[in-house]
Amino acid sequence: MVQEKTPLVAIVGETASGKSALALDIAKRLNGEIICADSRTVYKGMDIGTAKPSKAEQTEVPHHLLDVIAPDEKFSVADFKLAANKLIEDITNRGKLPIMVGGTGLYIDSVLFDYALQPDSTERDELNPRHAKKSETSQVRSAIRANTLVLGLNIEKEVLEKRIEARVNKMIEQGLETEVSELVNRYGWQEALTGVGYQEWQAYYEGNQTLEETKDLITIHTRQYAKRQRTWFKRNPDINWFQDAASALTYAENWLIENKSTGHAMRTNTAP
Repeated sequence: MVQEKTPLVAIVGETASGKSALALDIAKRLNGEIICADSRTVYKGMDIGTAKPSKAEQTEVPHHLLDVIAPDEKFSVADFKLAANKLIEDITNRGKLPIMVGGTGLYIDSVLFDYALQPDSTERDELNPRHAKKSETSQVRSAIRANTLVLGLNIEKEVLEKRIEARVNKMIEQGLETEVSELVNRYGWQEALTGVGYQEWQAYYEGNQTLEETKDLITIHTRQYAKRQRTWFKRNPDINWFQDAASALTYAENWLIENKSTGHAMRTNTAP
């Protein structure tokens, strides 16, 4: 069981907001290791379309929960929570700082709010704050995990949209079309391939869509996904929002110093 006073840094935000780069900087500066909270990067072979950290980045700083299973296997939020908590304990026991980063809000919150989950179950759990009825909110577990700093990157909409467009173009250049083709040939159109960046290719391979139309759809769907992520994270009052990574890094450094000296975490809430 992870001790309550074990420090944890979590980094959230929309896709293409710079979360991974910030996590890498914090890990290098504060002697940390990264736990990836992403429902797609757990799959082997899904590298380009998920913007998975490069091999060089993974060599520079240990990354966990990447390439865990094949695309035709199942991985639930319960699986993530169990694995993440074990990693938090292991990383801490080795004298390092656990840093959880990702855009899958349910994965993040399952750890932050200690969601009660049944393995391989999709049933709603009324003890979880997001599932409970408004009249029952006083009876649910809603307190965030102790000694936890949650950082959020709040990027201006216009800047984020340009980053998304640039990211999609880069994915195409890096060979996303080939990656998807190889995955489909090996596994078929599994549930893992229903995510943004992959699902858009089915019509293309069926001859009903051009490459340019496919790219445009990926861009549109990525923007829509980013909006859903923003909506999800806005509901968490414990997130400390920053418009740039440098400010977030400085804040994390100060938080860790304060945490070590007093055992009390700093907190600011500038919601986007």
